[in-house]
Amino acid sequence: MSHPPKPAKAPASMNLLSKVIFSSRWLQLPLYLGLIAAQAVYVFHFWVELVHLLEAAFGNQHALGELVKSVGYSGTAPATALNETIIMLVVLALIDVVMISNLLIMVIVGGYETFVSRMNLNEHPDQPEWLSHVNASVLKVKLATAIIGISSIHLLKTFINAEQYTDKVLIAQTVIHITFLLSAMAIAYTDKLMAHSPAP
Repeated sequence: MSHPPKPAKAPASMNLLSKVIFSSRWLQLPLYLGLIAAQAVYVFHFWVELVHLLEAAFGNQHALGELVKSVGYSGTAPATALNETIIMLVVLALIDVVMISNLLIMVIVGGYETFVSRMNLNEHPDQPEWLSHVNASVLKVKLATAIIGISSIHLLKTFINAEQYTDKVLIAQTVIHITFLLSAMAIAYTDKLMAHSPAP
């Protein structure tokens, strides 16, 4: 009985090249560390805005001025106290920061797990539910969904403070949001087709 021939062993230089190429994934590590630093900046910005909101609620005019400037509020008269529109714009801005922070977490944790190295969090009680089945396709859909949420917050802030914007800007932002929505639907549909396609 003849035995099938053994596959030729790859040259040592090729093995070394493969190791170098595979190890190059660690070059992404500084990128993820940079995103962690960016998230720290967002945390600082969140607390600055929150402190201004609390101070303005107690009548601090300087804090109120900082809030009005940061959210771009433009009323018919100069704001001398917090009103519902300013509060809503500030809260939406805070929610926007939180959603962007969530997006950063998905990119940092999911990207590192998918493209760099396993974190071995299977026994960790705080492991995110979505991380157990994350891959490039799932991460892509989740990122698209998060971007739609962020775009929705920006669009809502624009409509609340629509007096400051021209019709051209309002239409452009609406079209951009619809484009994000259609893109996410296309990504999800393509991912669904690939998941149900028969293996070769």
